[in-house]
Amino acid sequence: MDPTTDNAGNTGDADTARASLEALRAEIAKAVVGQDPAVTGLVVALLCRGHVLLEGVPGVAKTLLVRALASALELDTKRVQFTPDLMPSDVTGSLVYDARAAEFSFQPGPVFTNLLLADEINRTPPKTQSSLLEAMEERQVTVDGTPRLLPDPFLVAATQNPVEYEGTYPLPEAQLDRFLLKLTIPLPSRQDEIDVLTRHAEGFNPRDLHAAGVRPVAGPADLEAARAAVAKTTVSPEITAYVVDICRATRESPSLTLGVSPRGATALLATARAWAWLTGRDYVTPDDVKALALPTLRHRVQLRPEAEMEGVTPDSVINAILAHVPVPR
Repeated sequence: MDPTTDNAGNTGDADTARASLEALRAEIAKAVVGQDPAVTGLVVALLCRGHVLLEGVPGVAKTLLVRALASALELDTKRVQFTPDLMPSDVTGSLVYDARAAEFSFQPGPVFTNLLLADEINRTPPKTQSSLLEAMEERQVTVDGTPRLLPDPFLVAATQNPVEYEGTYPLPEAQLDRFLLKLTIPLPSRQDEIDVLTRHAEGFNPRDLHAAGVRPVAGPADLEAARAAVAKTTVSPEITAYVVDICRATRESPSLTLGVSPRGATALLATARAWAWLTGRDYVTPDDVKALALPTLRHRVQLRPEAEMEGVTPDSVINAILAHVPVPR
């Protein structure tokens, strides 16, 4: 046996990577107060090579959260404000004629980064929204017939406002399904809000993360080691069947017109594995599946209009299903 490998199958590199990723919470907390679940969700998405939809009212630090994560991971980040007049080429890049060379050259768009913050993605028309699909799914963009690979790691963190739907273009189900997780960013508790104001009163500047003390505590090498370890996390046949039963139950729910697809079931299995590894285990338990069920599935189901009028939410439907589907022993 390799001396760097323990009986659980974890390498020394993987243990170091786990410790580094666990340190992210404390580092990001220097800039963002009280958003540990969102930080964990973003790390899970990076481990699964997935993308995240962030939903919250304006002013709850969605942008700051992504910037702080990029700083703590020493990754490049860019922000695009999605507006009604934004064109696909404004995201992916375009060919520009160089008069001196008498030829066209490709000018990369902001999508060529590690963490792309797509701010208020539902305020831009479907044509521009769909320009992200190839980048999210294939991790490349094609301009003038030429595919161009995106950096690795690559994550799209798209935000949308849960209010003020007038003038917006809701994401279609096919595009929602491309997001691994949908994370809700709540308003802070009273004490957290006091902490935020106290920091600002003491001179905290959200535009200067370096002055706030945010330092790199992990990097791309840690993510690569972590991904390799997650891929070795054991999933028993009983857990696989449990994931399938949960997703099939959404398709039979009287409150839903659209249940979770097989892609969603695959996503739930992947996020549960990543969470199991992050918590220090090399096998998945039913509790891991339950812990990631809401963020992984809530955007993959569609309520019936009458259920929505009665106050039913995707989260309440999924919680009811989790309460009724038999848990493997």
